[in-house]
Amino acid sequence: MKLQRMNRRALSLGALAVSGALALTACGSDDTGSSSDNSSSATAAAGSIKCDDAKGQLLADGSSAQKNAIDAWVKNFTQACSGVQVNYKGSGSGAGVTAFTQGQVAFAGSDSALKPEDVTASKTVCSGGQGIDLPMVAGPIAVAFNVSGVDNLTLDAATIAKIFDGKITNWNDAAIAKLNPDAKLPDLKIQPYHRSDESGTTDNFTKYLIAATPDNWKYEGGKAWQAKGGQAAAGSSGVAQGVKQTNGAIGYMELSYAKDGLGTVAVDTGASAPVKASSDGATKAVAAAQVVGTGSDLSLKLDYNTKAEGAYPLTLVTYEIACDKGNKAATLPATKAFLRYIASEDGQGILSGIDYAPIPDAIITKVRTTIEGLS
Repeated sequence: MKLQRMNRRALSLGALAVSGALALTACGSDDTGSSSDNSSSATAAAGSIKCDDAKGQLLADGSSAQKNAIDAWVKNFTQACSGVQVNYKGSGSGAGVTAFTQGQVAFAGSDSALKPEDVTASKTVCSGGQGIDLPMVAGPIAVAFNVSGVDNLTLDAATIAKIFDGKITNWNDAAIAKLNPDAKLPDLKIQPYHRSDESGTTDNFTKYLIAATPDNWKYEGGKAWQAKGGQAAAGSSGVAQGVKQTNGAIGYMELSYAKDGLGTVAVDTGASAPVKASSDGATKAVAAAQVVGTGSDLSLKLDYNTKAEGAYPLTLVTYEIACDKGNKAATLPATKAFLRYIASEDGQGILSGIDYAPIPDAIITKVRTTIEGLS
């Protein structure tokens, strides 16, 4: 009889825990439209997480581009693994790589692969190993605008480059009007916003301009913004806020930040129709990427000049950076458990619902194998 009462109590507590998990998932679904399908998939993802020996605090920093994805992943992961606290700052890719190579974080997020000097620096932290790039989340870089009376806008690479380089300064410029014959373009000054911090989003945005319109973008590129003029703001959230507050503004940011009344540019790539930023468009672009890393490193080469139908060329891949060998013993179980989850089918499965794109199967399968080999 005592055993039966204990079993009934266990079943009751189990049902209560499931109910609580469903409530927590539903409360955090603002970014996904609060749909029941998204809540169900998030709960399923949480239920399949393997915690193993994960415990303690897991510190990480880096890409603000993936911050919204990380937040969703952390909610599910810590709901399942209550013994782990994940603290991801999202200070920017440059800050994340620096924090990693200085041994301040267990892993970092970066929208650009490690440079040779970063790999060298990582060897002092990764005892007997080095830092490696694990592609984990893809996403379109939206060119978002705030222009009164204009809901739809098409631009090509050359026009985007000239706007952000201060060569086109007014919204009724002939080059913009030619691409938008049906739009009522105002006589209004263009206010371009760019990142003030070192940013992988900037790196990928300028890589696109260099590849697609080299005659109009003469800068070397990289994480630091190089063109003169314009307004600067910290993080993708800062750029988004600046554009929202300024009539006539335009800026680049991850699609998940381009909300609350902002319009997004359809990019004329030379395909049959201009392509707007979308998860599907980003997936089509990343599907053609090539793995160029060696050994355990899985850094990718993207085709920023793609003209494939439906492929959105302004797409970035965010890497999680960890030691292939020599991870700190105290945080290794939590690092592997968290990375294992976000690379899993369930972890990748929530991305499309929050304006990101999952990594194609052929690549994410290699990521999963590499994660299991971290030591």
